[in-house]
Amino acid sequence: MNGQIIKIISNLYTVKAGDMLYGCRARGKFRNNKITPMVGDNVIIDPNNNLITDVLPRKNELKRPIVANVDIAFIVTSTKKPDLDLNLLDKLISVITYNDIEPVICFTKLDLLNEMELERIEKLRLYYEMIGLKVVYNDDTVNIKKIIKNKIIVLAGQTGAGKSSLLNRLDENLSVKTDEISEALGRGKHTTRHVELYNVADGYIVDTPGFSAIDLTDMSKEALRDSFIEFSNYECKFRDCMHHKEIGCKVKEAIEEKKILQSRYDNYLLFLKGLEK
Repeated sequence: MNGQIIKIISNLYTVKAGDMLYGCRARGKFRNNKITPMVGDNVIIDPNNNLITDVLPRKNELKRPIVANVDIAFIVTSTKKPDLDLNLLDKLISVITYNDIEPVICFTKLDLLNEMELERIEKLRLYYEMIGLKVVYNDDTVNIKKIIKNKIIVLAGQTGAGKSSLLNRLDENLSVKTDEISEALGRGKHTTRHVELYNVADGYIVDTPGFSAIDLTDMSKEALRDSFIEFSNYECKFRDCMHHKEIGCKVKEAIEEKKILQSRYDNYLLFLKGLEK
């Protein structure tokens, strides 16, 4: 029987198969083969003996939170209080893309903006959509629910960006008072290494806020470059161009022609410098 691990406590794996939950143990062969089942894993179980008999191939896995097969990361991005942080936004887009996860930008707190500030956010939205990313405002719950339906979701974003408010909009029964997802679901902060998937608005949200702490250090310079997806639209003189100091760089020409957002390129150079240290 096929299922998915939605919770792990100690050596007990809760597997959802259809509408049923099974408390399973893992077969000893996993330890011998150095396979560690993770929350989010698609598995095959023996329901009669409550055993996980096989772990199916993963499309991705994260170390923090420890979860597999994540579909989407919502980058919850405050436009004010705290102020918009494009450096963090672009960093998270790169890390999320590198981990083979779809980034979705969710702008929050637009009600605090004046007309000029709203125009700036709208221009940013149009740019990020133009390069192929989904962008939503946190009050567009109908569209957000469509995006997350039947998906495994992680939330990323700085403290105070509005992750709790987003959860409240998706499910008013949560009554979120802090930005900790675990507290949002009424369980308090975990004192054990415990990751769980919770059903929210017909999707699964990971009960750990640690994804925001992931950085760029695991990425190569080439992977960083490729995570800036709009750069691939320009064919430079050299195929291995890093779009920095090279001659005949079409990306730098696009910057001068304002076809690429200046803040995106500035952040790319900052990230590249950090990887070169």
